[in-house]
Amino acid sequence: MSFPAFDGRRIGMLTPSSNTVLEPYTSAMLAPFGDEASAHFGRFRVVEISMSGASQAQFTLEPILEAAERLAEANPHVIAWNGTSAAWLGLDKDRALCAAITERTGVPATSTMLAYDEIFRAEGIRRLGLVTPYIDDIQTRIAANYAAQGIEIVAEARLEDKGNYSFATYPPEQVAAMVTEVAQARPDAIAVVCTNFRGAPVAARLEAETGIPVLDSVAITAAHCLRVAGLDPARVTGWGSVFQRVARLTPVPTT
Repeated sequence: MSFPAFDGRRIGMLTPSSNTVLEPYTSAMLAPFGDEASAHFGRFRVVEISMSGASQAQFTLEPILEAAERLAEANPHVIAWNGTSAAWLGLDKDRALCAAITERTGVPATSTMLAYDEIFRAEGIRRLGLVTPYIDDIQTRIAANYAAQGIEIVAEARLEDKGNYSFATYPPEQVAAMVTEVAQARPDAIAVVCTNFRGAPVAARLEAETGIPVLDSVAITAAHCLRVAGLDPARVTGWGSVFQRVARLTPVPTT
């Protein structure tokens, strides 16, 4: 008796080494797909988020590409940099990284911040609320980068933490309180920018309470990767409207 080859869609994600949130959350988000989709993770060293030279050196190209090569050995359908460094380093950093990953591995590549950029453009987001665990120097650079894209940060909340491991220790309700504070400015959307921060479990409730889209970094990356892999993100519920929003975008051709 012969059997057809198993054809589940494999999603590869590059992960900060000290991150403990995105792997379990992503796996839970993909649960509705059963064996149709699986997430696979590769780590490289990220232990601090600041503007220090040591912190910025964590995001040099070669260590990330080495991690991508190992991840590519699992034959993923897409590789995502599941991190938000381009929020303060600039989107061109992620564009160059993704091009380099694809050149090195032959696998389509994307990132958290490119996923945000796509949804902001598609939905015409111009007034944004920003919630992070970061320090003022990082937050200021994020605001400046968004201003250059024509997006105004109309309200923001931060925790002045350099992390990165510590970001995961703040409970979802603390993130929810920050989102509620920012929502008072009535932005077009609120972005919870950090993939080691617990915004995803409270996003749906906060959207119902405020009437404002709450776009969590882990959730938007998962939704974007599902779409690139040829699966319908709208099948994921309970983690905020971002999955339905991404599902409405033009489908990505798959091979």
